[in-house]
Amino acid sequence: MPTRSRNRYSALSLLKHGLSHHENWQRAWRNPTPKQSYDVVIVGGGGHGLATAYYLAKVHGITNVAVVEKGYLGGGNTGRNTTIIRSNYLWDEAAHLYELSMKLWEGLTQELNFNVMFSQRGVMNLGHTLQDMRDIERRVNANRLNGIDGEVLSTAEIQTKIPLLNCSPDSRYPILGASWQPRGGTARHDAVAWGYARGADALGVDLIQQTEVTGIRRQNGVAVGVETNRGFIGAARIGCVTAGNSGVLAGMAGLRLPLESHPLQALVSEPLKPCLDTVVMSNAVHGYVSQSDKGDLVIGAGIDRYNGYGQRGSLHVVEHTLQAICELFPAFSRVRMNRQWGGIVDTCPDACPIISATSVPGLYFNCGWGTGGFKATPGSGFVFADTLAKGKLHSLAAPFTVDRFHSGALIDEHGAAGVAH
Repeated sequence: MPTRSRNRYSALSLLKHGLSHHENWQRAWRNPTPKQSYDVVIVGGGGHGLATAYYLAKVHGITNVAVVEKGYLGGGNTGRNTTIIRSNYLWDEAAHLYELSMKLWEGLTQELNFNVMFSQRGVMNLGHTLQDMRDIERRVNANRLNGIDGEVLSTAEIQTKIPLLNCSPDSRYPILGASWQPRGGTARHDAVAWGYARGADALGVDLIQQTEVTGIRRQNGVAVGVETNRGFIGAARIGCVTAGNSGVLAGMAGLRLPLESHPLQALVSEPLKPCLDTVVMSNAVHGYVSQSDKGDLVIGAGIDRYNGYGQRGSLHVVEHTLQAICELFPAFSRVRMNRQWGGIVDTCPDACPIISATSVPGLYFNCGWGTGGFKATPGSGFVFADTLAKGKLHSLAAPFTVDRFHSGALIDEHGAAGVAH
């Protein structure tokens, strides 16, 4: 087709779709009726659940899989976070798992043939005290021993990279240095869910939305399927990936997991011209910020201290966080905030996840990611799919079994988690 004709056709096609108000748009994935049973049922249609389904089908050839989601795909924590990606965790077990995720992120757009807008703009963790700097040096050295990129920056190097940052020695919390992971960055959260959903659907996975799991059926002590508001769905294996609500789901099977659910808040500003080309995090001042491709400042807070399932959170946490951000970036004090929201995170005592079989045969849980869930999406899905396919833990998942809370083999990542929890 000649170029001029092709351009005219494209313009007419764009106009037709624009006027159709989506009625004639091709669906990105099917909307199937649930079958009576599947080889694997995954409860939770967020990024981790969809990634698990994709890798079950793509890597292991298991396509008789259903993802059961009570709302819409990606409508939970996947769409309610601050999009930060990094792998600079302290302990070997966590570092290897997050580094697997980082490597998968680096090829994810090509793998899914869907632009997840992964931007390796770097992640900077600020140090404000001598102890902060000791911890930063320890973590960077541990990262480099594990083959993970990392540098320790001086105050002058920080100021060169981020001119807007207040590096004055007279500030309330002087900046003494920072860790820097150049390969870290951000990605488009909903695009990740859409990419994995489209990929899983193309491989034959059933994505079942608006279907709430109300119980887990057991026969002779073995999990055989899930009760839903649309009836019973049988399964040879059940993988539960319901961030924030994992404790509730475990209770349906008579289990109690060492989890607490907390609201985690974030907010975005009005759009600005480009002024911040990296991610800045501070535990001591307690806030983290990046600038989206649209120009919004994306700002994250810590978890609310109370347990709960609300998605709004408490305004005093937002106030504290904005005080922290304005301490670091005085110029931002004149910026208007557009909207605020909260997600629900389930946290473990050691700030690391649970990827584990349970005492109920056929029932597996992937939960407890706290504030680190989004960045782990590809790696979490990859190792959980391997675990469900083979019926035994992937080597990278093995340290994160629920049994560690009985044995005492905890992996304390509070210092590298980014925010206190």
